[in-house]
Amino acid sequence: MHSEHIGELKKWAAELVRSGSSGDEVTWQQAAELIAKHFGVQRHEVAVLGFTPDERFLRFLTPDNLRPIGRIPLSSTSSLAVRTAREQRAEVVNHFSVVPHASVFEAVPINESQRCEAIQKIMSSPVVYNKKVVGVAQVSRKGNSSAEAGPDFTPAQLRELKAITDVLAPCVVLSSTPTPV
Repeated sequence: MHSEHIGELKKWAAELVRSGSSGDEVTWQQAAELIAKHFGVQRHEVAVLGFTPDERFLRFLTPDNLRPIGRIPLSSTSSLAVRTAREQRAEVVNHFSVVPHASVFEAVPINESQRCEAIQKIMSSPVVYNKKVVGVAQVSRKGNSSAEAGPDFTPAQLRELKAITDVLAPCVVLSSTPTPV
């Protein structure tokens, strides 16, 4: 994994851990931007989810438009993110649009001027910290068709995503820690 963007991501993560930010103080925009550039996708096609403090839900840390509403119960049987966390296994699905899945978050507009598109292809990897799953990272390609979404994800890219989750793990832990009142 030789990329200037990943080097910047490592610096971002190290600074975040050094500063001791927690909970809602953590801003994931820069991390999502760097991951997106590395994989040649849009920032809104990068998702990082962490467990809620009670560990009953996965909640979106990024993209920003899903942070306030994005929680997935760990009891879900149709969520790739939940399956990734439960099975502790990374996977690529280059035909995601035809796989039965909960598409409620795909229906959320990216912003006021940009319509939502279906996820056509996706990589999903558990985020592991001290041998425990603490979240999930996903990179997708969206579009009206598989061809429009872009090239298939490769096993090498999945390995890169796994390496990225290792960098993100302490940051996901910080983000899952409630902010002191």
